[in-house]
Amino acid sequence: MIISWNTTRECHLKCKHCYRDAGTREQSELSFSEGRELIAEIAKAGFKILILSGGEPLLREDIFDLTSCAKEAGLRPVFGTTGTTITPKVAERLKKAGAACIGISLDSAEPAIHEELRQVPGSFAAAIEGMNNCRAVGLPFQVHTTVMEQNYAEFEAITDLAVELGAASHHIFFLVPAGRAKDIETEALREKQYEQLLHRILIKQRQADIELKPTCAPQFMRVARQLGMKMRFTRGCLAGTAYCCILPDGEVHPCPYLPARVGNVRKMPFSEIWRTAEMFQQLRSDRFGGKCGTCNHKDVCGGCRARAYYYTGGDFMAEDPWCLYRRGLSNDA
Repeated sequence: MIISWNTTRECHLKCKHCYRDAGTREQSELSFSEGRELIAEIAKAGFKILILSGGEPLLREDIFDLTSCAKEAGLRPVFGTTGTTITPKVAERLKKAGAACIGISLDSAEPAIHEELRQVPGSFAAAIEGMNNCRAVGLPFQVHTTVMEQNYAEFEAITDLAVELGAASHHIFFLVPAGRAKDIETEALREKQYEQLLHRILIKQRQADIELKPTCAPQFMRVARQLGMKMRFTRGCLAGTAYCCILPDGEVHPCPYLPARVGNVRKMPFSEIWRTAEMFQQLRSDRFGGKCGTCNHKDVCGGCRARAYYYTGGDFMAEDPWCLYRRGLSNDA
């Protein structure tokens, strides 16, 4: 079980596809004492991996102490970061605090494309430097890429760069319209490209020395099954079943890309929210609408609940609109 805590909305980049619409720190974000209590509740609920993200989590002054708290609670603390503030000293502090792996965003193998999406000159070189600093102290890192129309063609080149840089894995996030990403919704991959990229990822996995993991693309489990590939993952979409997200102010959502409020940890202990919330119970029922409800790959896929929510105007149990298989066309991809 894995959970993401958006520790802050503060960020020094202005990424076009930021799901949290990050920029300015909110005064309502959880304090250190509240964060420590939350971490204890997360462990109590049975979670094993805690993703500390944002915004930019490394802009929180107490982030190293929170990392240590997570480690002491028996969790595996990992990060989702721009990587641009990871100096040699920061890398050392992260390792000492108990960080297990650092996820660093890199949206292109070309600096100009990455920086056009991130909206800050020099952010490409700074991210690479952050990776090199992690590598220098023996702190594992992985590359995170959000794929869309603009960088669709260069996925393989980004994987090759990740291998060259010494990344432990390459996680490929498919664009979901949430936060500022709603403004570039037309960049999201549609059915045909979506299916084709899933095949390309799994073909590349056979060649690459690092793990490739599609995210917000649960159909990769169905495609892997069709290709006869064994995966270490058990299911595509984990929202509300083995995964959820906590916002800076303590609100709980099924995932970062599905902006539906489940509860707030300031009003109810997280372990109780996780156990009893009605929305989580619905997601765990697997009673999906449309093709997702009758699909013979429902057990390993589950469809993207965030995409269903966005494109239906709020029905998170509806069928996934960008799944080619729902129309019986996946073999034509």
